[in-house]
Amino acid sequence: MKRLLLSIFALFALTVAVAQDGVETKERFAPVVKLNAAYALVGVVNPQVEFRFTPHSAFQTELVYSPWRSIDGHHMHFGIFLNEYRYYIAPQRTHGLYVGANVGMMGFNMSKPMFVDGGIKLQDRYCKGYGFMLGGVVGYEWQFAERWMLDVFVGFSYMYSMYNGYSMDGVVDMYPHRPAWKEPASPDPFNLSAEWLPNKAGISIGFLLWK
Repeated sequence: MKRLLLSIFALFALTVAVAQDGVETKERFAPVVKLNAAYALVGVVNPQVEFRFTPHSAFQTELVYSPWRSIDGHHMHFGIFLNEYRYYIAPQRTHGLYVGANVGMMGFNMSKPMFVDGGIKLQDRYCKGYGFMLGGVVGYEWQFAERWMLDVFVGFSYMYSMYNGYSMDGVVDMYPHRPAWKEPASPDPFNLSAEWLPNKAGISIGFLLWK
């Protein structure tokens, strides 16, 4: 997990550098640095950097990191590195409705959430592994002061995960649930899953570095 998180942070820094490389300062739009306030309220860190390249097109790179080893007895430690292309419907520099597509990678040690009776419940077990995601987002960015703005968004993605499952006392599940045609010939804890899930949501507060 630590090696994956170091790789994610390195990729984040590299992506920011590449996005600005080879473009004269006077020709590029200033980056907007943001922090997801909704995630921060529950102790999850989600810094974001957005670069607008044309009046309609933008690129955003971001990290999501939950430092919590346990919440109410459930594992909730994970990290996500996400890159996103955005298309702004109106050609304003820092505000307006947008749609986008994103791709990312993740590492996790967490209890999987389930939708039960209209709410979300965490399973009484946990999974450790890695995954990838490909999804879309819709949002609205609004500049409310000379350099300050709000970004409200929600996104879904197709998540493909590779992991081992464990009971809450740390015993690995050698017989994870699989379709009958995927059952291995001998006990094997390695599991795969693919499903559509929310991959981002929130209200971010942003600051335009320069004009």
